[in-house]
Amino acid sequence: MTTVYEAELVVDGVRPAADGVRALVLRHPLGEPLPAWEPGAHVDLVLDAGLERQYSLCGDPADRTVWRIAVLREPDGRGGSAYVHERLGQGDKVRVRGPRNHFALRPAPRYRFIAGGIGITPILPMLAAAEAAGAEWTLLYGGRTRASMAFTDELAAYGDRVTLAPQDETGLLDLAPVLDDLPEGTLVYCCGPGPLLDAVEARCPSGALRVERFQAKEQHSGEDDEFEVVLAQSGHTLTVAPGVSVLDAVRAAGVEVLFSCAEGTCGTCETDVLEGSPDHRDSVLSDEEREAGETMLICVSRCRGKRLVLDL
Repeated sequence: MTTVYEAELVVDGVRPAADGVRALVLRHPLGEPLPAWEPGAHVDLVLDAGLERQYSLCGDPADRTVWRIAVLREPDGRGGSAYVHERLGQGDKVRVRGPRNHFALRPAPRYRFIAGGIGITPILPMLAAAEAAGAEWTLLYGGRTRASMAFTDELAAYGDRVTLAPQDETGLLDLAPVLDDLPEGTLVYCCGPGPLLDAVEARCPSGALRVERFQAKEQHSGEDDEFEVVLAQSGHTLTVAPGVSVLDAVRAAGVEVLFSCAEGTCGTCETDVLEGSPDHRDSVLSDEEREAGETMLICVSRCRGKRLVLDL
């Protein structure tokens, strides 16, 4: 399995990016270059008290000296955003793991970008990449209020290719002009709250659409069957009972594996499948990746048959 970069980084800059949104710049304390990344990538912040949260990189991929993230303060969240807003300041250190990318920007002659709220963060570097590639693109960006929408100062440089649509001014996003009659070869990238992604998925051809979800999408409601998992590297053969995840079974056998959200949204536990057919229940993999069946997220996905062989 691929070794994942992990290091203590220092907060080298903090600024408000919008009402309730805090942008942090992270740098290696010794000035070492950070791993390369591409638009759509995210990193894990490993916080105190067992908190781990994923945040999209939203700076310049060409700048290996720093990583930038932006964090929305969620009053009803599980503590991660409160920690970042209240306890991380200039000069503080934080353990960071990554980057990973399940939302990569594929080459295309034209793009339609749609962002809702803090979903602008993975989209922001995509705009610069599309611009540099000479692609034709537009962005539809919605939020509760204009003041709550992050990085509008940076987006202003793109002129009328960016449409800002605060809900208190314009209502819900009007998707029809963006998604109806898409020219051939157009790719649609969307990130934001679940209802927005559901609306876009209902209107857009699946082959043209890539989404990134912050919360898991319901994938399965049937009964779970027992199956066998062979761990090729460690030599274990495990029985995964109904109601038990592959991740839990692997960890119970004493095999160390990276994981974070345990909800099928972050991609941290993605594992190579050597034999067998996964029953994908994640909110990360594309339709093409699911069809290929070469990897699975072991925190939520199961087996379509009786046996899987995993590269663990």
